[in-house]
Amino acid sequence: SKATIADLAALRANGWDIDILAHVRRGGRVFGICGGYQMLGRVIRDPFGVEGAAGEAQGLGLLDIETTLTGEKTLSPVSGHAPIFDAPFCGYEMHVGATSGPDCARPALQLADGRADGAISREGRVAGAYAHGIFADDCLRASLLRMLGAPQSSLRYEESIEETLDALAAHCARHIDLDALWEMAR
Repeated sequence: SKATIADLAALRANGWDIDILAHVRRGGRVFGICGGYQMLGRVIRDPFGVEGAAGEAQGLGLLDIETTLTGEKTLSPVSGHAPIFDAPFCGYEMHVGATSGPDCARPALQLADGRADGAISREGRVAGAYAHGIFADDCLRASLLRMLGAPQSSLRYEESIEETLDALAAHCARHIDLDALWEMAR
């Protein structure tokens, strides 16, 4: 989400908050990434108007955390171990804000540099973190599928990307006059 408070309002306007809360009440699991993680908390504050008008919004209250949006953007690759999935992961951190609260004492991710990321609820069914791209990690995704009792997948994300890019390059080479394109660019 690039506008967490506005997206939370849209989520509520569509009634999805009711569905998420009911899912958790019935024993379901929820994992939020970045803005989704922030929405799972008690409150999101934007005192400086980073994402629009200054203000605050009540979150879904599924995690005992609070977020304050700041003007400082964090953007960096991350890796580490995801205790909630019992798996290593690679991804990237990209967010504006700081999150704290009692549930942060149970981090969803332990970064390789020693920092903790995210939070897990007391009952362990709701969690979230700032790291993006973690579900593209084959090892983490396999662990998640095992945890959910789902069939394992033979999909290898990085391989599928390479195959897709190779096919795109071959298609372009067959159908685009690259010499003419270079001439026009000069």
